[in-house]
Amino acid sequence: MSLNFDAVINTPEYSVDMKAGLTSLLGTSDAIRCIAETTLTGEVPERQSHKGSVRTQLKNTFSGSYGQIFSLEIADDGLTRKFNAIGHQAFAEIISYYFSDAIYGELKPLSDKAQRVIDKLGDTSEALTEQLRKSAIKNAHEVSKFKHEIKIRYRKNRDDQTILATFNSDTAKTLEAKKSKETVELTASITRLNIHTGNGRLQIQGEEETTAFGFASKYKEVKIEAKKMFSTNLDHNNGIEKSDWKYVRIIAAPITLRDGKVIKYIVSGFYK
Repeated sequence: MSLNFDAVINTPEYSVDMKAGLTSLLGTSDAIRCIAETTLTGEVPERQSHKGSVRTQLKNTFSGSYGQIFSLEIADDGLTRKFNAIGHQAFAEIISYYFSDAIYGELKPLSDKAQRVIDKLGDTSEALTEQLRKSAIKNAHEVSKFKHEIKIRYRKNRDDQTILATFNSDTAKTLEAKKSKETVELTASITRLNIHTGNGRLQIQGEEETTAFGFASKYKEVKIEAKKMFSTNLDHNNGIEKSDWKYVRIIAAPITLRDGKVIKYIVSGFYK
């Protein structure tokens, strides 16, 4: 069983610094392998080797901006059955989801099948994202040091490719984000919430954009009272005019970029 991808590095000269190009390809490969193995086994791999049942395989290159075709290969019968139950399209969605989550990006709506797989991972989902940020996604950004952009695409067939992620100098900045040691008080509405992982998005009162949030502890350890407060707020505000929204008051530590922009809040408490 195999799933085909390509990585395209946009350069005007159709060439790229060899070390940076190879590092970005390695990071892309490691990220996809890590996502696939975690999805199929339920455990985040700490190390990957050529002996693993989930591997990536280089294929042919193509003309134009520097690009490389490769595939995800699953050699274990049991894991292959699990993959087949998920399906090619849903698996590609899952990979795209974790690429976006690793750079604190806006998470696109998923198909029911892909969402069920991620929900089933529970707290392991957050552990996977953290593992990706440690090295694989950082390596995938190597070409951004040369002002190049790399796109990772799912190749359904020769004529049909879907962009799963785009990494550039802007997304590279998110990997340098730091969690503040200080907490802030927020008055916000909950606009999205995954009841299995505790991740979601909130909109601070008076602001137009939403921001990602998560909890300081594993979601299964979060008090029921807090879970109900967040889900109730989401249910109340869903589908009604903004002027009728209700808000919750929470205590959270911001994760910020170097320029001070907040890209995520880690919730540690709330007010009744």
